[in-house]
Amino acid sequence: MPPRIIESDEFDDDDWQLDSDEFDGAPQNDDATMPCPYCRRDIPEDTPRCPYCENYLSEEDAPPQRKPWWILAGIIVCLYIVYRWMAG
Repeated sequence: MPPRIIESDEFDDDDWQLDSDEFDGAPQNDDATMPCPYCRRDIPEDTPRCPYCENYLSEEDAPPQRKPWWILAGIIVCLYIVYRWMAG
């Protein structure tokens, strides 16, 4: 079927005007962004971790931290001393 040719009297200038709801002058972007608190690059709001600096954005999303090795070594040494004292 060939395309329909519109006669000039079939439409008026009002057909070319956009409603204010259709266009507000700014581009419509569905992806909301925010600056990363560490590196200040724009990142998506719903991401748990920055894709650039790889820091977690909240304490809840971050994995639990490991204890420093010297604390664990100190606990083992203290338990050994108590064991030797009790065993006599």
